[in-house]
Amino acid sequence: MPIEILMPALSPTMEEGTLAKWHVKEGDEVKSGDIIAEIETDKATMEVEAVDEGRIGKLLVAEGTEGVAVNKPIAILLEEGESAGDVKAQKPERSEKKSAPETARKNDEKKEEKKVAPPVAAERPRKAGERIFASPLARRIAEQRGVDLTAVEGTGPRGRIIKVDIESAQPGARKSAAPSAAAAAPASSVDPRAFYEEGAYDEIPLDGMRKTIARRLTQSMQEIPHFYLTIDCELDELLKARQKLNEEAGEGIKLSVNDFLIRASALALVKVPMANVSFAGNALLKHKHADIGIAVALDGGLITPIIRAAETKGLAEISAEAKSLAERARDKKLKPAEYEGGSFSISNLGMFGIKHFTAVINPPQAAILAVGRGEDRPVVRNGKLEAATVMTVTMSCDHRAIDGALGAQFLQAFKSFVEYPARMLL
Repeated sequence: MPIEILMPALSPTMEEGTLAKWHVKEGDEVKSGDIIAEIETDKATMEVEAVDEGRIGKLLVAEGTEGVAVNKPIAILLEEGESAGDVKAQKPERSEKKSAPETARKNDEKKEEKKVAPPVAAERPRKAGERIFASPLARRIAEQRGVDLTAVEGTGPRGRIIKVDIESAQPGARKSAAPSAAAAAPASSVDPRAFYEEGAYDEIPLDGMRKTIARRLTQSMQEIPHFYLTIDCELDELLKARQKLNEEAGEGIKLSVNDFLIRASALALVKVPMANVSFAGNALLKHKHADIGIAVALDGGLITPIIRAAETKGLAEISAEAKSLAERARDKKLKPAEYEGGSFSISNLGMFGIKHFTAVINPPQAAILAVGRGEDRPVVRNGKLEAATVMTVTMSCDHRAIDGALGAQFLQAFKSFVEYPARMLL
């Protein structure tokens, strides 16, 4: 019987992707482990391997197709002795294939129908102000269909509302016909095109990465109460240590200032462990390791690959890993496990001459450090005016998880490691 090749889920949160390229054509023989396609998510392009062996009977999705749902058939694989006629004879039930969460939900609904209970539309109402956990795709579909998320029960992990929940929402879960003006207003009620003459601009469609960045950062600023703490750090001792270490380092090793800042951040999180947390609604997740994300600029966006357990790694190891992650990020070759999660991030714009800026927190993290340029500034030492290389850093904190005093303790620890790098050896 022909085998369906399904759109794979390349990360726990992935619901759809773009079929960027086929490495096979109809009639090709494939073996288990052969690369058959490239799938593009919002952050990376990943290769898909064949699980079974056989012959490609039909490609169901064309190259460049966007919005291909996870678990949707993308090709048909013929086993030995089968022909193209078997593909046509196959029932079109594949398009109705349900995911495991949907199947479980349908089974639960059938059980509920047998009980004497209120209808599904009368699900438990959420309390006022209670946070709603829903995937970005589910939110978008809900907005398009006019479904009120507060009246929908999620079947995803920890009650998260996913696509199938919105698609199966009952009429009772829809918004009233006359919502308030505030509720009815779209995110951006004015189209900027109205202010400019046609032909006075070039319209550049957003790619998947830029759409995701826009959605996630808007969500971050709307849902996370940001506050900011700024401190100056003197870099003279760090620059001397960097120069000496680079002179004595082996071939191919060249430490950057950012490598020192990554290690300093990791050790500061170890020293102030309650700053190494994520907000989880009714709890704080206290991380056991300092997983430091480093913001990398890409054409049309940015990504934050993560150096895992950075507190356990030396400067040379951090430097090599950071270079490798940045290179693969620019080539869109990162795996989801290399850029999802993390407990803290660093965004460094010093190389562009930026003195000071604030960064937007990258959920599910609770803090990010914005690093400015190191420059000569006057400082007072022992009552005398002297010159020093000073760098300004600003920490954006999630006030639900990190209070002002706690953020200040972290920055004090960070500053102590930066200004006296020998402490990083203790």
